[in-house]
Amino acid sequence: SSQNCSSGIRSRIKESEFGGRFLEHIPVLQWAKHVSPEQYERLRRYPGTHALAGTLSVLNSSANWQMLDDWEAQRNKSECSRCAVVGNGGILRGSKKGKEIDSHHYVFRTNGAVVKGFEEDVGSRTTHYTFSTNTLMNSMRSYAGTCSHRALLLPQETRYVFLPDHDRDYLLMKLNSLDLLFPPPPSPTKYFGKDVSKEKLKMYHPDFIRYLRNRFLRSNTLKTRYKDIYRPSTGAAMLLAALHTCDQVSAYGFMTPDYKKYSDHYFDNTYHPVGFFANHDLRMEMVLWQQLHKAGLLQLYVRQ
Repeated sequence: SSQNCSSGIRSRIKESEFGGRFLEHIPVLQWAKHVSPEQYERLRRYPGTHALAGTLSVLNSSANWQMLDDWEAQRNKSECSRCAVVGNGGILRGSKKGKEIDSHHYVFRTNGAVVKGFEEDVGSRTTHYTFSTNTLMNSMRSYAGTCSHRALLLPQETRYVFLPDHDRDYLLMKLNSLDLLFPPPPSPTKYFGKDVSKEKLKMYHPDFIRYLRNRFLRSNTLKTRYKDIYRPSTGAAMLLAALHTCDQVSAYGFMTPDYKKYSDHYFDNTYHPVGFFANHDLRMEMVLWQQLHKAGLLQLYVRQ
């Protein structure tokens, strides 16, 4: 986050009820610096790190380890970085929040990130696109039929923030260019556009995701037989990463207590109830957003 912002989240969180959960030293992103034999040995005990070393050597520029890598260019005399984090919740449909979302310095989106045809409600800019192989594959499958694959073509300012789930995710990164990520067809440049260089790739640190799970979203699921598949949802990881990197965060399209009123996603053509699965604890996430909003650490969009 920027050094000069006196009202930023980092200065307020320590005084808040979240002070005890917040750890400043956990890196949000991982990059080439994290390739050391000690790190590898330590991380090897956790799933999904076996291909680590080869992968991370690709992420060797400062842009890879800074979430807001172009802040100096973006800030426009501003002391504080303002980030909009946009979930896919149905609450955004008809919200007319598009202009407000696009007016932030940075706009984080995830999964489908469908903006075409929904700009008035969800905006059109995407500076940070969070995805995991699963969400990407699912997005490609489910959007191929509906909104045409062009829905995923992201603008030039977009960075790709990779959320590692499995070993293969590291192998994918090692391939270094999104074109090689998936066997043909379809080629990701068809989805992401041609303008993807490795400077635009970032990757969440597994320590950060584990820290979120243990300190912010320690679900009772961890006491059940589903404990090994449980993790924060992609949207939750993205929102909490923004809270750890931006000075001010507004969240749109995240679950609120009246969620039954809205379809699962803002781009659904017919009403779909929110689906609950064992790998995430969406109700716990919803409560966390309420608490963070109440503590003044994020601005949560709620329908009046």
